[in-house]
Amino acid sequence: MKQLVAFDLDGTLAESKQQLTEAMGEALADLLGVAHVAIISGGDWPQFEKQVATRLPQRADLSRLWMMPTSGTKLYTWGDGRWNTVYADLFDDATKAKILEAFDAALEATGFVPEQTWGERIEDRGSQITFSALGQQAPIDAKEHWDPKFEKRKIIQADLKQRLPGLSINMGGATSIDITKEGVDKATGLAKLADISGIATDDMLFIGDAIFPGGNDYAPKAAGMDTVKIRDPQETLAVIEAIVACQK
Repeated sequence: MKQLVAFDLDGTLAESKQQLTEAMGEALADLLGVAHVAIISGGDWPQFEKQVATRLPQRADLSRLWMMPTSGTKLYTWGDGRWNTVYADLFDDATKAKILEAFDAALEATGFVPEQTWGERIEDRGSQITFSALGQQAPIDAKEHWDPKFEKRKIIQADLKQRLPGLSINMGGATSIDITKEGVDKATGLAKLADISGIATDDMLFIGDAIFPGGNDYAPKAAGMDTVKIRDPQETLAVIEAIVACQK
């Protein structure tokens, strides 16, 4: 059986930028009783804290939980009654400026300007720059209807790849595009976690909703890891229940 189960966050454990449901919090606590758990997603630490950390029941064994924001370019673990930074691989200022300029140019070139936005569309997460087409605070319904088949973002992604050679550009969440350093993705993040935790990637299982070419959950599958593609958090609950039952 697998020693560690890794999850994407938005679309997998929770709806986009929403907190875990009570049922999901309890399910993760059950899973932490039989295995290590990693959560690796494009959001930054404040989003992880809001969506996950504050939603787990007291019985959850946090010593087995590995929190990996910004596609695994950061790692947080629990100790001494708080969450601690293990590492953070940050962009330099010149690279950040280049990325922001490329986003502006790509959006103008592709013409994907929505009629309404909610909040900032581009967010600097230190080790990752994230574009959210409808803004960081967009309601779930609007997000789900903007680009359900990833068609618009594939065009933006292709344009950005021409402007930003040497960087990783992946689609994530409902409306997002994440940019990280070259070679940085969820597969390299989990490989780094293997070195730190001592749990080999062969002993990990990755679960995500965007496991397809160009999706930000595809890298673990491409790297040969065992993966499970799910449709939504409700299906994730069923998968966790099955894993826990098998591990007991």
